[in-house]
Amino acid sequence: MPKAGEKLEQGGQYLITERGLLKLIKQKGIKRLSLLLVNLLIIGGLALSGCATQKEKAPAQSKTPKVKDVILATTTSTVDTGLLDVLIPKFEEKTGYKIKTIPAGSGQALAMGEKGEADVLLVHSPKKEMPLVTSGVAINRKLVMHNDFVIVGPADDPAGIKGLKSSADAFKKIAEKKAVFISRGDNSGTHTKELDIWKQAGITPEGAWYQQSGQGMGQTLLMASEKKGYTLTDRGTFLAQQKNIKLAILVEGDKALLNIYHVMQVNPQKFSKVNADGAKAFVEFMVSPETQKIIADFGKDKYGQALFVPDAGKSEDEVGK
Repeated sequence: MPKAGEKLEQGGQYLITERGLLKLIKQKGIKRLSLLLVNLLIIGGLALSGCATQKEKAPAQSKTPKVKDVILATTTSTVDTGLLDVLIPKFEEKTGYKIKTIPAGSGQALAMGEKGEADVLLVHSPKKEMPLVTSGVAINRKLVMHNDFVIVGPADDPAGIKGLKSSADAFKKIAEKKAVFISRGDNSGTHTKELDIWKQAGITPEGAWYQQSGQGMGQTLLMASEKKGYTLTDRGTFLAQQKNIKLAILVEGDKALLNIYHVMQVNPQKFSKVNADGAKAFVEFMVSPETQKIIADFGKDKYGQALFVPDAGKSEDEVGK
């Protein structure tokens, strides 16, 4: 350890103490001491500035989630179209969470939420969603996107529905002709919409012509194609499966065929094991500008049109206008 007033070996600086300062005054004189003190102040300032700069440049540490797994119960259309194949890796990379996707009909997905078996829901059955919201089972419900339903069938159209403006009138003609119709029959959002149309048409569908697949939209389209029958499908899944089936869009554009998607959390106050932070992060991700832009562009490269229309921030009355 150097004594007061002696030069340090590195940097040529002085170790200053009260006694050493007096000694330096005698040895160096006031002028030289003043220059020395200025140098010391400059060196000290630069050192402090360097420390501050290092702190500023230090990268922010991202938080590692306490519970990484997030269970997402979702309608099959978000899977069959390939949309989640694009979105989920981006969410996982951005947040550190790991999504476990359970594709099912919206009815089944909502039932999972009602039992606390999922953390977050992405569904398209507004009428069935609202009871979960009013009961407090689902919270933070956000509008995400929409597309539309279409009625598809064989290109030769044996029921003669092509070009009709009313989906209910189309269903009436299918029933009159007893043309094969394949229903999802799975309590999904699509199945719920189909039943609404039959009700509007004043018909209870039954008989050999009316068949149920009990499966997701992709499989139902394949079944309808094989049996040369009709079915109700969301446009996105139809476009994604078009190369695998021999069906054509015959009825579209009816306001009743609007297909709206919401995302929502399962309430952690109702179910203590729910990953509340992960679910909230997913809801925020789905309505973020970055994700909405991806949704707006999804499908354009393959199908020449987007499979979904982003709707975050809109009211339901504004959707489709």
